[in-house]
Amino acid sequence: MTARRSDATRAAILVAARERFAADGFERATIRAIAADARIDPSMVMRYYGNKEALFAAAADFDLRLPDLGDTPPDRIGAALVRHFLHRWEHDETLMALLRTAVTKEAAAERMRSVFAQQVGPVAARLAPDPAQAATRAGLIATQMLGFALCRYILRLPPVVGLTPEEAVAWLAPTVQRYLTGEVS
Repeated sequence: MTARRSDATRAAILVAARERFAADGFERATIRAIAADARIDPSMVMRYYGNKEALFAAAADFDLRLPDLGDTPPDRIGAALVRHFLHRWEHDETLMALLRTAVTKEAAAERMRSVFAQQVGPVAARLAPDPAQAATRAGLIATQMLGFALCRYILRLPPVVGLTPEEAVAWLAPTVQRYLTGEVS
């Protein structure tokens, strides 16, 4: 029973941390506020995670959950990826917290680089005309998706916020498609 309670406490801390980091950013989020959100004593946060940096690293353990694109027609993969990224941004604040923090904290920037290299890199390697360009292609995809996310969800630029998901796909997909395959859909 103690192990289950411990797991539940850790899970509650991570949920609270993700929400707090997303709302306040790394600098303004406090252990005390995260503990209050999780309805536990701040010493429990420190007991399980040690410090704010370690808590952020655990909270920012992010899986893009990229779809299996095996059945997607090759000329529609850019659109499928953009649609997937939009869905992830709209329904998971962890990536937003990571993006906000990556601008000012090297550890978060490294985590973001790792997420895109390890998760988008293999997709780019599979689809690139020259697999040696996979890292560059994955990086260019990151420029599109992270730039869009920064403008839509953090800076809240009105023309970008005003796009429907399908309009955003129509604008972004051809560029992502070109980065992946060298072809425009």
